Amino acid sequence: MQIPFLAVARALTAFVISFAATQALATEYSVIDMSKSKITFTSKLMGSNLQGGFNKFSGKVKFNPDEPEKAKANLVIDITSFNAGGEELQEEAARKDWFFTKSFPTASFVSDSVKNLGNGKLEIHGALMIKGKILPLVISSTYQLQGKQLIFDANFQLLRLQYALGAGNWADTSAVANEVPVKVHLVLDPK
Repeated sequence: MQIPFLAVARALTAFVISFAATQALATEYSVIDMSKSKITFTSKLMGSNLQGGFNKFSGKVKFNPDEPEKAKANLVIDITSFNAGGEELQEEAARKDWFFTKSFPTASFVSDSVKNLGNGKLEIHGALMIKGKILPLVISSTYQLQGKQLIFDANFQLLRLQYALGAGNWADTSAVANEVPVKVHLVLDPK
């Protein structure tokens, strides 16, 4: 029995239209909404919690919810925008024992690979550079769609002494904890 040419043509056309519609739904998110995105941290200073963040950062992100394992991120943090405590603490953070912003005004994170854990959870592998020192970093992240935007919430623990943050008297971890929990909240728009 031969299948009529017209039936084959209709089936092929339906397949092409269905494939094109599926591809159209695969939206790539790559524009960071800087007004809603933020990088924050918590530190223990003399036994008290110190909340802070970085007011300026930029970068490039590529994320397709249909292929999360192909995601890419390259973030550059303006260290001079450090904001925690009062003016005296911010001046201290800019000095050589801490961020030494005169020589190292930025830090950066570049992703290497992404592991899709399912249910909107990711494990992001990459490298974090602070004060010219580059170390591997694994970040836990979740993502979800909110309207037309994609929301990422990621966190990791920074070990400050690995990056020579807090040298000299500040190296004492009873005064300033070595562990610094960091949170990254990224709001992305489609490209």
